[in-house]
Amino acid sequence: MADPAKKVAQQTEDRLETLADTVREKFDKVTEGSFRDRIIEGRFADQVDHGVDQARAETQRKQD
Repeated sequence: MADPAKKVAQQTEDRLETLADTVREKFDKVTEGSFRDRIIEGRFADQVDHGVDQARAETQRKQD
């Protein structure tokens, strides 16, 4: 009786491992190329935030 239970447990474990691998692959595919990844890669590093520059200029003018 113990052998069939071990067999079922092993099959269940194998299925869960396969499922976990599939979920990891799909998650990686979904998150590939996300906005966060583009920021980390520095794709926006060369772009200047003009809004901040304009606010600083306005503040400077008000102080003068």
